[in-house]
Formats: sequence, structure tokens, C-alpha cells
Amino acid sequence: MGESIQTAVTRQRMLLSSRLADRMEKLAKECQRAWPDREALEACLLNGLEILPYCKYLYVLDDKARQITANIAHSGLISENFGRERASRPYMKEALSGAHFSLSDAYISRNVRRPSLTAIQQIKDEQGQLLGYLGSDFDLRELPLTRELYQQPEQWVQMKGDPAIRGGLFLQQRIQSAMDERIEEVLDLIYELIEVHGVFHAKLHFSSSRATLWLMEDPYRYNILDIDDLTDPGICLAWARCAYPEDAVIPVERVRDVFRTFRDLRFMDETIYLRAGSLNIFNGMVGLNFSCDGSHYMPWAEFLDKNMGFWLGSDEMVIEE
Repeated sequence: MGESIQTAVTRQRMLLSSRLADRMEKLAKECQRAWPDREALEACLLNGLEILPYCKYLYVLDDKARQITANIAHSGLISENFGRERASRPYMKEALSGAHFSLSDAYISRNVRRPSLTAIQQIKDEQGQLLGYLGSDFDLRELPLTRELYQQPEQWVQMKGDPAIRGGLFLQQRIQSAMDERIEEVLDLIYELIEVHGVFHAKLHFSSSRATLWLMEDPYRYNILDIDDLTDPGICLAWARCAYPEDAVIPVERVRDVFRTFRDLRFMDETIYLRAGSLNIFNGMVGLNFSCDGSHYMPWAEFLDKNMGFWLGSDEMVIEE
């Protein structure tokens, strides 16, 4: 089971913090020896770019967080930032509260409007009295961290939809769509495309009678099929044969069971019914969108474990989620 995306982000920040802390402290000591001469401080920061090669900007602040050097970049000095008041910036909060070293949460930078991080290191004199702060800004796209591929946790996720739709749920009822009328043909054809023609992700929009498909041979573009396509077995001629992948999470023989359950959920009730269902064979996740606009994402095996009694006996849960 994959970790949450916030856990992955926290782990990456801890790794970055451990890499920066010692280097920032070393550079802060160099700044302490140059204090408070602006030219000497800027010379220290220029040399500091060798210690922090992926840093976008280096600068020094006084004890009130007013900038007393230019921004130092690999392209040179940017003097217009001299005198800038940074005390109100979120990345200064921990430092102004006494943190020896702090690494901010990611934020969107003011100038280039890109995700960024800022590290702040205290600068102290020989007696341990605060002189000011060393600041270091990083553009996330320029950081050298080797990021592991994030994997979505394989667990049931429920999401609420539009409150306006949920509020009017019992004033509506299912209207027979063109796909409803030929649903067996459609599901058989989609199953064939998954088993034999390389479709790895399929989303069936029952109410609007269309499907969105992703193929292994062309995974960056999706295909939209209307009801005429979905009832024409000849469309199999449009795509080459492709063996069902060995690393698919769901066995091919259970794919048909998922689609049959989609069919049953579509017709289970005239008020609460399935509007769209999706299956990804590589992560094994089933997506459901109901007439109440609530959405569910769950592993295929857990999905097949739920009978119609579960869904019909959980109207309140389906409506709310």
C-alpha cells in the first residue's frame, strides 16, 4: 500500500533539511566574521553559492528581518532587494520565533510564480547574541533530489460532490440512455478492448453514452468513443492486438465481473444509480460516480465484495459522499 502524498512530501522535506542545515550553518559563520560590512557579506554569499549550488538566491537580513544585502544569484547581484522587509513572510515565522534553522513549507514565489522553499539560518556573534539571518531561496524544479515515484494508496476513498445536486437528489430519476438500451453489447466490447487490444484504463459514462479509453501503446492521449463506436465491434480493427499485461493488478477474468457490477449499479434504483464507472487494470482501482454526485475510489476486490444490498442499504453514505 502506498503512502499518502503528504507523507511523501514530508519525507522529502526532511531529506532536504538534513542536507541544508550543516551547509547553512557553515555559511552563517562566514557571514558572522564579515558582519556588518555589506560588501564583505555579499562576497561571502557569492562564495556560498559553491556550498549551496542549487540555491536560487542568497541574502542576509538583520535581526528585524530587513534585508541588508542584495540578492545573490548565480547570475550576479540583484540590488533592488536591498532594504526589503521580510518579517511578514511566512517562511520567517519559525526563525523569528527563535528557530536556529528552519525550512519553510512550499509556497508560490512572488516574482516568478513557481513553487519554492526558503531556508533560514540564524547568524550569531561569538557571545551567542543574534545578529541577523541568512536566507536561501530554492526553486523546486531546480532541486536535485531523487524523487521516488509516488504511488496512490490502494484504499477506499469517498468524496462529496456538488451540494446542489445532492440537495435535489430525490426530485430526479434515471432516464434511460442509449447506452442503457445496449449495455450488454457495450460492456462486452469494452472487455474485448481491455483483454486483447491494450486498453488499460476505461471510464464508462452511462448517462451520456460515451467512454474514455487509454491504451498502453499510446498512454499520453485518451480516446473518446460515442454510442455508435461502442456498439460497433468493427472498432477492434482500429487497434492492434496487445496481450493482457502480466503486471496488471486485476486478473483478466475478473474484469468482466467489475463491468457486470457497473451494470447492476446502473439499474439498482431509479433515484440512486451509477452515472459513470472506471477501471484501471494496473492499480486495480475502481472509480464510481453516482447520481448524487458522490464519488468512490476503491480496490477492485473490495468493490466486488460489496453486493447490491450494501449500496442500497447505504443510501445516506452514498448521498453524503
